[in-house]
Amino acid sequence: MRFVWAVLAFVLAAVLIGAGIAQRTLFLGPKDVSAELSVQAPQAYTVIDSAVLRAHPGEQTLVAHGDGTIFVAQARTADLNAWLSDVSYNRVTLAKDGTTQTKVVEPKSGSDGAKPQERNPAGSDLWLDSFTDKNALVDRMQVPEGVSVLVASDGKADAPKDLVVSWPLDNATPWAGPLMVAGGVFLLLGLILYVLAIRHSRRGRGPRRKAPPPLPVTEPIDVADHAELSDARSEEPREAAPAAPAATPDGPEHAPQGETKTERRADSGRRRRALLIVPAVGVAAALLSGCTPDAWPHPAVSATPTPTTTAAVEDGQQTPAVTEAQASRILQGISETLAEADKKLDATLAATRLDGPALDARKTAYAVRGSVTDFALPASIPADKIKILVPQAYDSWPRTVLMLVEHGSDQKVAPLIMTMTQSDPWANYKISYVAEMQAAAKLPGMAPAWLGAKLTPPDSPFLTVEPKELAAHFADVIDNGDKSAYYDEFDKTALDFVKSVQDSRAAVQKALKDANADTTSSLAFAAAAGKAAPVSMSTIDSGAIVSVMVDDSQTIKPTSADAVIKLDKNPSAKALTGVDQSAAGFVSMYGVQLFFSVPVQGSNGKVTLLAASQQLQSVTEIK
Repeated sequence: MRFVWAVLAFVLAAVLIGAGIAQRTLFLGPKDVSAELSVQAPQAYTVIDSAVLRAHPGEQTLVAHGDGTIFVAQARTADLNAWLSDVSYNRVTLAKDGTTQTKVVEPKSGSDGAKPQERNPAGSDLWLDSFTDKNALVDRMQVPEGVSVLVASDGKADAPKDLVVSWPLDNATPWAGPLMVAGGVFLLLGLILYVLAIRHSRRGRGPRRKAPPPLPVTEPIDVADHAELSDARSEEPREAAPAAPAATPDGPEHAPQGETKTERRADSGRRRRALLIVPAVGVAAALLSGCTPDAWPHPAVSATPTPTTTAAVEDGQQTPAVTEAQASRILQGISETLAEADKKLDATLAATRLDGPALDARKTAYAVRGSVTDFALPASIPADKIKILVPQAYDSWPRTVLMLVEHGSDQKVAPLIMTMTQSDPWANYKISYVAEMQAAAKLPGMAPAWLGAKLTPPDSPFLTVEPKELAAHFADVIDNGDKSAYYDEFDKTALDFVKSVQDSRAAVQKALKDANADTTSSLAFAAAAGKAAPVSMSTIDSGAIVSVMVDDSQTIKPTSADAVIKLDKNPSAKALTGVDQSAAGFVSMYGVQLFFSVPVQGSNGKVTLLAASQQLQSVTEIK
């Protein structure tokens, strides 16, 4: 019967192991499904529509082959359409029957002919992500709904025509592993039963003892004879009992022969069982070694929810201008460009990433630095860490982004707050305002990056101060102090900054007096709103962060016809004007870039100064 059970165990093992192997070989489905994208009329650009990329679930893999440079970028479909609105291109779409089709899209009628028809797509801030390679490119993506892919070369050569998109298929066999494990267990059980059956059979065929002979018939014995017989036996000498064999230290060879054979048979039996078990374990291990994670069942894992900032999505909310990864890449490009511009003192290069007050400050600094080597340049733009990102939620252009950037782990350097704007789909982002955060400043609650915020109109009546009037109000406070009608609109941090400006003016007046020049010259100061338009980003509490420009001028004139204003002790003014002295005088203009937190109308809060940065903008001779 033991042989029967062993055979049944072997049969079950063979069935289970065979079924597991068959799942991983004969019945294993394909790993992916692919679609070749054919292009009949080559163009400089090819767009793969979002519906094509999402025709099957899972990660998309794009394989492109061509001669020379291959460029692939992901972008929102609407942004990509805007970028290609003035050129012809191929568009791959998904037909109703699920097949792909390609058509040539012509430029929109009335598009501006001044825009270049050949644009290299590499380096554009519009892309969510991009990749470049030579002759062949493999891009694995997780393209969400509403995102398409651009394939191009350099904007001049035709885009690659050999395109294949593939998606992974679920060919996991979660029961293959358990089946082979179960088969290995039955195989091991069958081997054990087989060994036990052989052992039982051998024992059954061993030597048997003969039956004892029949006993003789008993007869009555006389009592007297029995007594005599007992006396006779008692007189016989007793034989010594055989001594027990002494243990010998010489090993098994001196042991009794019968005992040695028994031990050898036992050792031999244990070795045979061990040799039978080892192959069984080896077979199971060999089967399991070929099992991948797809051959095992995976329990469903429920994600642990994490707390996030709550923000309501309003009806008609538009898409944020940039994503966090996109903003980080843009900031990296800005930082590298400005670092090179600072090294070369190249204002033209700086103009590719700066605009407005930020560009004016650097242009002046470069002009002075050419002859005054110790003149300080404006703060460099770090690319280490974006602490706060607030993109404008807007589908058209221009688009604005507010960022708070830290200088790595260096706590001694103040973080920078900045606004940057993209004027159209073909332009890159440029920084217009940048200033250093005040020590005690704290940003109000801002919308998360995935939601974005709206720009507050310059004439918004819902703030305590209209953004377009904020610079003029603050300039008036700088000039008139507590006598200004707007003095009470600002909090202590703003008024402390006002005092620092007034103290700086007083120091210049004192230096003029100490040099005995106050009798032959006059010095006047005046603050006014700058020409740059304010930028206002709304906060969660319906307030706004407003960046403005204040021009602080310093005018010095001679009061005597015989007097002149010399620039011997002012090398920066001499470098900007190109003269040593003037009989009419000079006007030095300092630009003050300011970021304020403006509360909503009706609240008890005051306008709070968040950041400030002051640089020399110009020095001109009075004509």
